[in-house]
Amino acid sequence: MAKIQDKYEVVYIIDANKTEEEIAAMVEKFKTLIETNGTITEMEEWGKRRLAYLINDIAEGYYVLVKFQSAPEFPAELKRILGITDGILRSLVTVSEE
Repeated sequence: MAKIQDKYEVVYIIDANKTEEEIAAMVEKFKTLIETNGTITEMEEWGKRRLAYLINDIAEGYYVLVKFQSAPEFPAELKRILGITDGILRSLVTVSEE
């Protein structure tokens, strides 16, 4: 029998050159998107951190970690939306072992 829901984690990095309001709006946008398609079990805003290497000549990013449960189809759509959103430097969606 196929799984109805699975556990996932997403970490995404927002361009730290954005204003605090723009960063808060992006965090809220993705929080709402995930809540619409699943259930958030944990959310941590790690804040501004120095990147290990420059991405598009940017040295700092605002990191966010979200652990959630959803249908198996949703993480691919989340990855697609993160990939086309201006201001998202990098993102990684993985299946959680917990």
